[in-house]
Amino acid sequence: MFDNSLGNPNGPVNPQPHAFDPLAQPELFRGVLTRRVFAFLIDLVVLSVPVILVYLFIAVFGLVTLGLGWALFWLAWPASVVWALIYYGASIGGPHSATVGMRVMDLELRTWYGAPGYFVLGAMHAVLFYISISVLTPLILLVGLFNGRRQLLHDLVLGTVVVNSSVRTQAAQPARTF
Repeated sequence: MFDNSLGNPNGPVNPQPHAFDPLAQPELFRGVLTRRVFAFLIDLVVLSVPVILVYLFIAVFGLVTLGLGWALFWLAWPASVVWALIYYGASIGGPHSATVGMRVMDLELRTWYGAPGYFVLGAMHAVLFYISISVLTPLILLVGLFNGRRQLLHDLVLGTVVVNSSVRTQAAQPARTF
């Protein structure tokens, strides 16, 4: 016998419904695009400060070693990419499912079925975001204007949703009985 949960081609498959409905819960998506832009800017500062400090260290180290230390500059760019992947992977894969900028702006990333983010998802989210923004520039934000869940192109590809964190946690708490 076949298990329908694995996708039996001979029988009906009951797919898991989308956890976040923009018609039933519009408050989950209210102001998300604007806050995502500011969250990105905050994350850009968080990512840039250590990178700038490394570049300054290499510059000073090169002066002290009479130019030999400047050979480390070729490591700075790959290290910056690795730093960004670790930052996004660890923060989205962490307990808050959000980067520092997203937490400041009260946002969190969830999968389409409501599960929290994980390390690989966070790293791939960053990779696809930077690829799509380098190709489409700020026009990537237009995709979010034409769907109810305010998903950008890389969100659609990965099956993720960015929602208001405080609204989601309030809606998820069970009712109290006295």
